[in-house]
Amino acid sequence: MTAGDIETFHRNGIWFNRIEGESQTLGSSFLSEAEAVKVGRSAAVARQVEHTVRSDEGPSVDSFSYDLHPRELIGR
Repeated sequence: MTAGDIETFHRNGIWFNRIEGESQTLGSSFLSEAEAVKVGRSAAVARQVEHTVRSDEGPSVDSFSYDLHPRELIGR
C-alpha cells in the first residue's frame, strides 16, 4: 500500500477505516466487517486509490486488495 490508500482493519472486535500513512481512523467504527468494507471501498473509489482489508491492525498476511483498482474504473 502507498500513502493515501484506504485500509479497512480489525481491532479488538471492531472494524475501522483509515488512510494509509495516517494514525487516525476515517469516520466511525463498525461492528461488522461487511459495513466497514462497504464504506472503505466507497472512500477508495471517491479518492481514486487502492482499498485493502486486513484481519488485524498493522501488517498482516491476512490482507487482500480488491482485484479492480478504483483508478481503473475511470472512463468505464
